[in-house]
Amino acid sequence: MQFIKMQGTGNDYVYIDAFREAVDQPEELARRVSHRHFGIGSDGLILIKNHAGFDGEMEMYNSDGSRAEMCGNGLRCVAKYLHDTYAQGRDDLRIQTGAGLRTARIVERDARGMASRVCIDMGEPIFKGLDIPTVFDEPAVLQKPLEIAGRKLEFSSVSMGNPHCVIFVDAVRGFPVESVGRLIETHAYFPRKVNVEFVQILSPTEVIQRTWERGAGETWACGTGACAVAVIGRRLGLTTDRLIIHLTGGDLVLEYSGSGTVKMTGPAVEVFRGDFPAG
Repeated sequence: MQFIKMQGTGNDYVYIDAFREAVDQPEELARRVSHRHFGIGSDGLILIKNHAGFDGEMEMYNSDGSRAEMCGNGLRCVAKYLHDTYAQGRDDLRIQTGAGLRTARIVERDARGMASRVCIDMGEPIFKGLDIPTVFDEPAVLQKPLEIAGRKLEFSSVSMGNPHCVIFVDAVRGFPVESVGRLIETHAYFPRKVNVEFVQILSPTEVIQRTWERGAGETWACGTGACAVAVIGRRLGLTTDRLIIHLTGGDLVLEYSGSGTVKMTGPAVEVFRGDFPAG
């Protein structure tokens, strides 16, 4: 089975062109290819599929084999692949995801005409507590207390097609993301588990983010998580409409005016291609 390894700000996935390849057991394949020692090594598996009326479809699996609705960094790479392989020279693409339609715009190309930087319209955030989902039957889940692992924290939650829990901390670099994130991921407040963003504010236009992703652990970047941070920061009056987010794997630019959709711009990079046993 042929695969493509791509990364967006260090959030790396194995991609299969399902226009051409048949995948029978994607959950098991995701676990196999993602293993950092016995597989290719990745944060998960993404199938790039045909979908009538769209340029393509993204079907995503975490490294533990669980299905996920959305990944912003992964979607930029899907857009790059669709552009470079099937729609070279076109600026705008329509892609179906587990969270619905998302549109992509190619904003930069390299010397060969291949997409190198992509802007994704990530859709409108979902604030209603039960729709995120959380256990809170409230119009918005903001600044809730959470005591975990001996720490008193405060979180706000939002969905960007998948659930997020945003926590602002004084210093994110030394924060115990693994131990705290793992506990919050499976907390009873979040019936379908949750992605957790730990964020340090540098200024109203700039933050540092680390993310614990459900089903994958700490990743070098999370696109939907960056959107969640921009939305919550703007909603709480902590950040401005345009926000630069520094992630372990690089920077993303987020735009959110306080209403409407969130736009995310960042790199999409092909790392290498190869063959992997299908069975």
